[in-house]
Amino acid sequence: MNPNSPNRQYVLERTRNIGIAAHIDAGKTTLTERILFYTGMIHKIGEVHDGGATTDWMEQERERGITITSAAVTTEWWQHAEEGVTKLFPGQKQRINIIDTPGHVDFTAEVERSLRVLDGAIVVFDAVAGVQPQTETVWRQATKYNVPRLVFVNKMDRTGADFDNVVSEVKEKLGANAVRILIPIGAEDQLIGQIDVVNQKAVYFSDDDKFGSTYTVRDLEGDLVDLCKQAHDELINAVADVDDQVGEKFLNEEVITLEELKQGLRRATIANLLVPVAGGSAFKNKGVQYLLDAVVDYLPSPLDIPAAIGMNPDNEEEKIEVITSDNEKFVSLAFKLWADKFVGKLVFFRVYSGMIKKGDTVYNPRTRRSERVGRLIQIQANEHKDIDVCYSGDIAAMVGIKNVTTGDTLAAERHDVVLEPPTFPEPVISMAVEPKTIADQEKLALALGRLSEEDPTFMVKTDEETGQTIISGMGELHLEIIIDRLRREFKVEANTGAPQIAYRETITQAAGGEGKLVKQSGGRGQYGHVILSVKPNEKGKGLTIENKVIGGTIPKEYINAVYKGINESMTNGIVAGYPVIDVHVEILDGSYHDVDSNENAFTMAAIFAMKDGFKKASSILLEPIMSVEVSTPDDYQGDVMGDLIRRRGQIQNTESKGKLSIIHAAVPLKTMFGYSTAVRTLSSGRASYAMTPSHFEQVPTNIVEEIVSDRLGY
Repeated sequence: MNPNSPNRQYVLERTRNIGIAAHIDAGKTTLTERILFYTGMIHKIGEVHDGGATTDWMEQERERGITITSAAVTTEWWQHAEEGVTKLFPGQKQRINIIDTPGHVDFTAEVERSLRVLDGAIVVFDAVAGVQPQTETVWRQATKYNVPRLVFVNKMDRTGADFDNVVSEVKEKLGANAVRILIPIGAEDQLIGQIDVVNQKAVYFSDDDKFGSTYTVRDLEGDLVDLCKQAHDELINAVADVDDQVGEKFLNEEVITLEELKQGLRRATIANLLVPVAGGSAFKNKGVQYLLDAVVDYLPSPLDIPAAIGMNPDNEEEKIEVITSDNEKFVSLAFKLWADKFVGKLVFFRVYSGMIKKGDTVYNPRTRRSERVGRLIQIQANEHKDIDVCYSGDIAAMVGIKNVTTGDTLAAERHDVVLEPPTFPEPVISMAVEPKTIADQEKLALALGRLSEEDPTFMVKTDEETGQTIISGMGELHLEIIIDRLRREFKVEANTGAPQIAYRETITQAAGGEGKLVKQSGGRGQYGHVILSVKPNEKGKGLTIENKVIGGTIPKEYINAVYKGINESMTNGIVAGYPVIDVHVEILDGSYHDVDSNENAFTMAAIFAMKDGFKKASSILLEPIMSVEVSTPDDYQGDVMGDLIRRRGQIQNTESKGKLSIIHAAVPLKTMFGYSTAVRTLSSGRASYAMTPSHFEQVPTNIVEEIVSDRLGY
């Protein structure tokens, strides 16, 4: 049965949902801008450095020259038929939905949720820097969601650009089966075009005033012939190794046509068995059109990927296949919320099955409530275009849905199915925030609520002891942007305290704990008694509870209250009152009173028992450790390493890249505040660094006392 509605402008086969992801400063936004220009979506190229890029539309992005929020744009592309060049879809109009994602580690949630709903990705690499820390994070995220990808080695015009070096790093560091499909001709200021490996042709881009819109395709000459032959042989071997159809022809020594080779490479890319690599320079307008042809040729349409698997919310064992077709029941995933000052709350969603019209009712299986869709909007960065229908495979936004959070499934009425939501890392840094005036108090609470709805890695809570509002996020820049948005978008002026670290506590040995609540104050009393044991859990396992009560010593109706007490006691430990992680609890025994026992008494008894267990189980304090990579000229290597060691850092290894030393270290987050200024000073402004959260580790004893006294105020 045809999965396409007869009213669709673009059939599913000719739709591509792709993301552009990379380390900060690899050139993602510049590449997106060139794609929009060559596809005719914009008629003037904006640059990141002068604040004119289409997808960097927030004021904060334009000022800092970085991407903060992933921006969605929709465009269309025709593969132009060219003599002597085989393309899989020549002359067919293709729809390409693009999400430009941030590269800074503080905004990693934006990448995570974008990759969850995309069918393919272009991962951009800097031709000089190669594989950088955030590239590895992005690659892991793409692997987690089985997203097929192309690699674009950008900035081939930079001094020190080395295409082959990046290809070998992609193979070694990322473990990818990389194959070259578009090899740059020349490098640095001599970059003039690309070798099309499949078609064995040379593409030369002209430096006229049309921003590289014109190019010529010619036969290969001189050294390029051998280079292309070697790459072509490698490509055929790689495809034959992983694709049965091409492999069979290869073994039988039959002729493999260019179309068969491309079809085989397409199948292998979609199956995540090969990663095609192209090289060029987005800023210098070289290589983008043929990259777009590669997107259409090798990245999947919504029909090429396995159907999404949902589950029945009432029975997690029951799996439900969500088939990509306009004729099925409507199922979509809300992957992002955004507070727009003109239209209100936007819910970005990806349709996996069925279609939705303006005015339809959608059902949320999490809340079990239905709501009406007021408007459907196609997003072009910060511009909105109203649409009447959104089809299967599309990405759009809806207005009018209130009770929704990131990761919710929105489906047809009475269609109980839940898709797997994206997962997000825990915040690592906190600070206190308070309004400058009493008049701003209510506005601040409202604004923080809206921002935490939008961003799953931004959390707001009230410290019960001090009454302060505490905000938590992924890094200093993350919280700085939040405060800036409070001021600009919500007109709330706020004072902030110094950043605080998200410490954790855990136990190091097994121990028993007993808690008893006995209160008798005339009339009905309170009685609860719990005996349990605690022991360290595997790293990352969190809290697990096992009920081993026999013979009803704690009646069944109070077991839930005991669970509640155990959960509550994990929110603040006994070392410095920080949340406790990775503990396994066994409820062993207890006693009750026919008249005086109640749920509250058992909750309190469980809390007492847990605290008793923590005291005996040698509780320790844990701190977040960051994985730090510093790139510095060789002259400053000693100074930079000495400084990292002074910050309690452990140097893991160093490597050389040209005249640069790359230092890898694990350093406590506490000592990394203000590091950007320090590393600039040490290296006369020539070093750069990247920092990503790694793991938690025990705090040295001499520092525990300092943290406890800071936290408890003595």
